[in-house]
Amino acid sequence: MADKHPAANAAKHVHLVQVPFGLGAGRPGNEAGPESMMQAGLLRQLRKTAYEVAGESKVTGLFQRSHSPSKDGHVRHLPEVVEMGGRVADLVSQAVGRGELPLVLGGDRSVTIGALAGLAGQAGKRYGVIYFDAHAGFHTEANSPSGSIGGMSLAVALGYAKLSLSEMTGGEESRAIDKRSVVLIGVRDVEPEERELILAEGITVFTMHEIDRMGVEAVMRRALEIAGDGTDGIHVSFSADCLDPLEAPGVGMQVPGGLTYREAHFACELIAESGRVSSIDMVEVNAMLDDSRRTARLAIGLIASLLGKRIL
Repeated sequence: MADKHPAANAAKHVHLVQVPFGLGAGRPGNEAGPESMMQAGLLRQLRKTAYEVAGESKVTGLFQRSHSPSKDGHVRHLPEVVEMGGRVADLVSQAVGRGELPLVLGGDRSVTIGALAGLAGQAGKRYGVIYFDAHAGFHTEANSPSGSIGGMSLAVALGYAKLSLSEMTGGEESRAIDKRSVVLIGVRDVEPEERELILAEGITVFTMHEIDRMGVEAVMRRALEIAGDGTDGIHVSFSADCLDPLEAPGVGMQVPGGLTYREAHFACELIAESGRVSSIDMVEVNAMLDDSRRTARLAIGLIASLLGKRIL
């Protein structure tokens, strides 16, 4: 019997997109994240899955323009983020069009906006999002304390910010991601303004409190139901700071009390078992703060788990 989910029957090909971009964060180091993950053995890990690398792209050449904290209004480095996001969106869209799974390596959290823009522009398609992060990503231009777009990723993707996904796709019409199909996992550092927006809009969030109380399996089963309800696939967006800093020290904004090594792998294994993964971004690996590539190695192991790597 054919699987009822289209993503489960997709060709097992990955298109790898490296995005060495760090201007959406508050400190340097994320721009070296993709290379660190490659050096840690990503391609070796991918060979342990059923996926083959069909192609590789690297978004470069636009990140050296403004190292000073220049601002456009209250938003730092807006032109660079928009240009980066547009190029990521185009590569993601092309990969999806070829039947490949886009695997995007960031870079800071602003890279996620480009990945989601590429999915939102798919005519007639609707994607769920499972978003692992210590932070909520619901700052806007009006309330961000830093002006860093990395903290606004979900606010932009869901249409709550002035910056829209359409600006990443050359002005072409691009709808926002549907809030009913977005699930946040592992959140534990939320600003009051973000909390108000999340509660008012009914966004599904499983904080570390829910994970402690319910257990990872119950949380992930419910997350998959929500993100998979009526969608054509699930985008998994994973920030390394979702992990406990004792496991993953190489992140720009450490928050104690995150997912353990096994909790994170189990969560990714359950997502893989669903057969619904249609695209992935892995962000916020800060190579300058990483000890012996511990965080990079954990990140690529989680990618392999998302792509179906099993112990036996």
